Amino acid sequence: MSGFKTFLRSGHWPTLLASFLYFDFCFAVWVLNGAMAPFISEAFNLSAAQKGFMISVPILAGAFMRFPLGVLSQYIGRKNAAMVEMLLVMAALAGGFFFVDSYDSVLAMGVLLGIAGASFGVALSLGSGWFPPRYKGLAMGIAGAGNSGTVLAVLFAPPLATAYGWQTVYGLAACTMMIPMLVMWFAAKEPPDREHQSLREHVACLWEKDGWAFSLIYVITFGGFIGLASFLPTYFYDQFKVTKIEAGQLTMLATLMGSAVRVAGGYVSDRIGGVNTLSAVLVMVALSLVLCGLAGQSVVVTTLLFMLCFAALGAGNGALFQLVPLRWPMSTAVAGSMIGEIGALGGGFIPNAMGLSKQYAGTYLWGFVAFALMAVAMLLMLRVVQIRWTRTWAERGGRARAEPTPSAARKSAVKKARARA
Repeated sequence: MSGFKTFLRSGHWPTLLASFLYFDFCFAVWVLNGAMAPFISEAFNLSAAQKGFMISVPILAGAFMRFPLGVLSQYIGRKNAAMVEMLLVMAALAGGFFFVDSYDSVLAMGVLLGIAGASFGVALSLGSGWFPPRYKGLAMGIAGAGNSGTVLAVLFAPPLATAYGWQTVYGLAACTMMIPMLVMWFAAKEPPDREHQSLREHVACLWEKDGWAFSLIYVITFGGFIGLASFLPTYFYDQFKVTKIEAGQLTMLATLMGSAVRVAGGYVSDRIGGVNTLSAVLVMVALSLVLCGLAGQSVVVTTLLFMLCFAALGAGNGALFQLVPLRWPMSTAVAGSMIGEIGALGGGFIPNAMGLSKQYAGTYLWGFVAFALMAVAMLLMLRVVQIRWTRTWAERGGRARAEPTPSAARKSAVKKARARA
């Protein structure tokens, strides 16, 4: 407990709280169509492939919007960028309440919901910006636990849609966005780690091998999380013939594990290293996904396996973003947004793969297997690139490099002075 108090005192905890709520509510909006997919697919009599595509649209749109918001945050500040985004989200939700009445308009609404999905890089950088390197993993884990917004969506959207109609849920969601906006306005402070850089400097990580390595791993950890979280209500409803509300509750059990363990993933990575944590995560993800596909006759076993899978994905998200501020200490928001953008694109793979597998093979198994093979490929890549990472910017296993003590710093300065003499 004293250690956590030390952590809170080392930074500005009200900003961390505001970042968590901002990400939490935006994440709930982002997966709203996935949470209501059984209602929407029933209303328009969608095929399996159409369901998968409809669920993937907000994920893909959010991925493309992340990087521009990250760049904007470097010019107007992360707090201001978050406020602008939440205003746009409220406007989009109001439009959904009044105008969505066909499959095509649902797809258009999915693009607008992508605005909410752009919050990731800004939320994590804003929340962790006040904290020193040794606590970055934990701070980012707490801010990133806002992906628990999935729980809000799958828990509340189905019963509200049952009672008032699924279009009404858009209007209700618009009203709830006032909560994170007010907390952000009154509690958050812009961190001091902001630098004024050119656009070319901002996007430099796009041409770095490390940036692409991080992004591809994030395709598995975060892409898997958002893709599965969006598709599971449809999977439980179609595969096990549970009610729409029960499908949301079962999804909530799985996604809650991923959100809670994300904090632990950042905390553990601060101690044993993000590379070590990610290696274990990718093994667990690949195994649990294949087992989920094979356990398609038991709702209990499948739910437990999904809980294990989401726990691994959540820990992987925390582990990866323990490494990001170590690799890009002065451009964490932009690097995080770029990695998040490509990673979220991977989330669009799962709903489409599942829909196509069901429509053409009559089973969801091959969708699970395809993503498991991607996890294995990323594990092999990680084991290769980590050799260079631990020689350049990280300690063995992916831990932060130790900060020199004042006496060590003085000794180093004396040695340098003598060498110059």
